[in-house]
Amino acid sequence: MRGNNFVAFLTVQGFFLGLAFSVLQAQNATDILTYTVLISIFFYLFSHVIIAMYYRTYVGRKGYFPKASHERELDYFIREIEKREILIDQEFTMGESQNSMESAVNTGTQKAA
Repeated sequence: MRGNNFVAFLTVQGFFLGLAFSVLQAQNATDILTYTVLISIFFYLFSHVIIAMYYRTYVGRKGYFPKASHERELDYFIREIEKREILIDQEFTMGESQNSMESAVNTGTQKAA
């Protein structure tokens, strides 16, 4: 969300919350107007504080990214995954050959009986 949209969103929220609070608490029309304006101003200023903290912490964190070491680690992980895939394929083919030998033995014993 863009900063301007966030300020507008919180200001409108403050206006409606201030209006609801002032209708419940106020004794005359000037109190309704005063409470609504004060609460709206508070939400407006609060939204600017939040945006300032956001930009201070997240936008200011641009820094060095170790691309070379990151790519080395990723290449290592890819090699390890490929090794494991080869092992799994070997186990699978060994299992298939055992199943075919067992089925051949079973069909041979059934014919002999």
